[in-house]
Amino acid sequence: MNIMEGINSYFRQLSSKDIEEKKHRGFVGGMWDEIGALQFEFLVNSGLKPKHKLLDIGCGCLRGGVKYIDYLDLQHYHGVDINESLIKAAYKEIEEYKLEEKQANLIVSDSFEFEKFGTQFDYMVSISLFTHLPLQNVVKCLIKARESLTETGTYYATYFESPFPAYLDDLEQKPGGKVTKYDRDPFHYSNQEIEYIAELAGLKVEIIGDWGHPRNQKMAAFRHKKTAKS
Repeated sequence: MNIMEGINSYFRQLSSKDIEEKKHRGFVGGMWDEIGALQFEFLVNSGLKPKHKLLDIGCGCLRGGVKYIDYLDLQHYHGVDINESLIKAAYKEIEEYKLEEKQANLIVSDSFEFEKFGTQFDYMVSISLFTHLPLQNVVKCLIKARESLTETGTYYATYFESPFPAYLDDLEQKPGGKVTKYDRDPFHYSNQEIEYIAELAGLKVEIIGDWGHPRNQKMAAFRHKKTAKS
């Protein structure tokens, strides 16, 4: 049983026909070109170089991944997702973008098994992952990320922001109109809760906030405490 079953709809497997018809692009939220370019430009502006090793957590079918793979050095892109059908779709996208020679590393995991890659990462990124996870899963993800992050590395992750902790009411995110919730998908978190989650995971967090996301997802940067920006 997929651990996300009952939490969100992300466990649903797409058919081969769905993938051939590119329905996977809509399944991960659409806005393929816009959000793919947005996240790529953000990471490059934040210091990502071709020589760096990147882990894309919740990589899906490579909305941003195709841009990272093209940019990074050989074998330096690593992607992990819980949904096996999306990883199959990811390989189709790699073929379409003619990126096979870059030898991207992709795995399916439902428990954040980043150690399977056998390396440490300079950068990590999650776009629209924490938005679908309850607190305990976010904490687990961050703990596992900490174990695979280089001493000077940074993990950038997006979330839907609420005005204060334990915000029980539904909240319409503007722009975008997505309605987020405290106790079910899509989830929202206050900045204080993000800071608390980071503390539980043994990390320091920098709240970046707005970064131009069309559906109002905010950005946070997680780092090891001894190397975190003050």
